[in-house]
Amino acid sequence: MTSPDSDLPPQSAHDAADLPHKPADDREEVYFHGSPMIRGELGRLLGCTVFGLILIAAPFVYKMIQHDKQMPPWWVTLACVVIGILIMTIPWLLTKFIRYRISNYRIDYERGLLSKDIDTLELWHVEDINFHQSLLDRMLGVGTITVISHDDTTPRLQLKSLPKARPLFDQLKQRVIAVKRQRGVIKMDVGT
Repeated sequence: MTSPDSDLPPQSAHDAADLPHKPADDREEVYFHGSPMIRGELGRLLGCTVFGLILIAAPFVYKMIQHDKQMPPWWVTLACVVIGILIMTIPWLLTKFIRYRISNYRIDYERGLLSKDIDTLELWHVEDINFHQSLLDRMLGVGTITVISHDDTTPRLQLKSLPKARPLFDQLKQRVIAVKRQRGVIKMDVGT
């Protein structure tokens, strides 16, 4: 009795070369997993903190300006304090709602607190990678990597406020080349 697979011819080395890509020869290695650093949002953090403190102080300043030394109604004071505190937490919340997972094969971009959305960008889709680090970013040890790709859902992905961004950028740049070679992806520039 023969098995159903015995009717198929054995796969030769020549047939394996015709595959669209070579099989992976290494396991997935995670380069970075986490949220953007709050220190990378220093401008927003300072702005929100100043605005929040002004809002919290407003009822007390109002009392000092008034000649009769009366506070505004308690609910106005409470609302100013609560809204001021919420405004001061906005930069922290924005960084905690976002998570990146960067590996040697893909970038996962996760956002949300109660509900989650995750976009995955395979490195072989990447067309170009850019690195930006302002003077303040250099002093704080963070940077931004922008990934431009042929991916339909994520054609441009900004990875903001990453710690040790320059070594990560160099790793990604080299890995994109390796993954494209592994898959047999060839870049062709068409003259205009």
